[in-house]
Amino acid sequence: MKKVFNPDKASWNELLKRPTQTVAAIETVVNEIFTEVKLKGDQAVSRYTQLFDGTTPENALVSEEEISQAVKSVSPELKEAIELAKSNITTFHTAQKTKRVSVETTNGVMCWQEKRPIQKVGLYIPGGSAPLFSTILMLAVPANIAGCKEIVLCTPPDKEGKINPAILYTANLCGVTKIYKIGGIQAIAAMTFGTESVSSVYKIFGPGNQYVTVAKQLATKYNVAIDMPAGPSELLVYADDTAMPSFVASDLLSQAEHGPDSQVILVSISEKIINEIEKEIEAQLDKLPRKDIAIQAIANSKLILVHTEEEALEMINAYGPEHFIVISEHEDYFVENIQNAGSVFIGNYTPESAGDYASGTNHTLPTNGYAKQYSGVNLGSFLKSMTFQKISEKGIQNIGPAIETMADAEGLQAHKNAVSIRLKSLQ
Repeated sequence: MKKVFNPDKASWNELLKRPTQTVAAIETVVNEIFTEVKLKGDQAVSRYTQLFDGTTPENALVSEEEISQAVKSVSPELKEAIELAKSNITTFHTAQKTKRVSVETTNGVMCWQEKRPIQKVGLYIPGGSAPLFSTILMLAVPANIAGCKEIVLCTPPDKEGKINPAILYTANLCGVTKIYKIGGIQAIAAMTFGTESVSSVYKIFGPGNQYVTVAKQLATKYNVAIDMPAGPSELLVYADDTAMPSFVASDLLSQAEHGPDSQVILVSISEKIINEIEKEIEAQLDKLPRKDIAIQAIANSKLILVHTEEEALEMINAYGPEHFIVISEHEDYFVENIQNAGSVFIGNYTPESAGDYASGTNHTLPTNGYAKQYSGVNLGSFLKSMTFQKISEKGIQNIGPAIETMADAEGLQAHKNAVSIRLKSLQ
């Protein structure tokens, strides 16, 4: 990791850049695949699955038999762990339910807001070298709590055209309605347009590489919503001398092993703790099975020394990390003043891995600085707010003249007439 000591504020933008390709470099490929999937449906999806995943499953839709076999093959220990995580995620997301908001704004004018589920949602689950079955928990559990009627899941197959059993077990456990062996850009395109076998959806959720992120953004041009731009994973840790160096190093490496385009950053006011954590990273890195991937991510990562906690916080808010760990004697200062972060982890005994799996919070979070304007996935992500109003005779008499005046000022005579005709009927 590159060490940077007391960088000038003018250099922060360059210092805090993510290791991502430009959208322009990716858009051409994404547009080409979207166009072909829209025109040729399953045929195009099959071609790109062969091209990118090296396989062409006989049937992209996972069968009941395949699910049954997967359920049998998952170990009791893993099933127990998944069920514990599901329980905690269910508890946290159920607590996010809200009641109807109702108010009489003026005598005779009742207004209220209610939530309705998004009827059809699509979940994208990355596969490859790290099949993220935990992401199914984070998406399908709140989708079910919200009451979504159709939950479609796409995930890339392996070279044999199969899906990791843990993915199938978790999807079945969480009430996913259809599972497809489709990954990458073609999966996002299939859920956007629909094909002969894949259902189109109203909103797409889930993380992925940069190509999947751009594909999701392109989907919004075709009347499909997305959760957020969620690309390569990232973590920023603030640590002072109260931090355990081995703990912090393990957290940084836990994100670095996600992929070569992940990024981890340590910010501190202590040169001593930076040096100790750096040594721990080197020691732990050698023992990781995914060492080669982590090394590439570490090359994009930084150890940054700043003068004060105030400067540290300003830098963290400027970066807007997906995950933010704070281990500080003055943790309350950071917790109370952090503005831009997807999810915050506090203290030596709160690893980012807890949020990834089993604490109950959601791990589908905004990356690439989007924490400045996006929330992570939550129960509300699967709901729409709808407003209602009912106006009595007294109510229209109370607000009608104001509506007439405003409509007239805007030159919208039909708007004014819609009120005037009612007021006249009451004279």
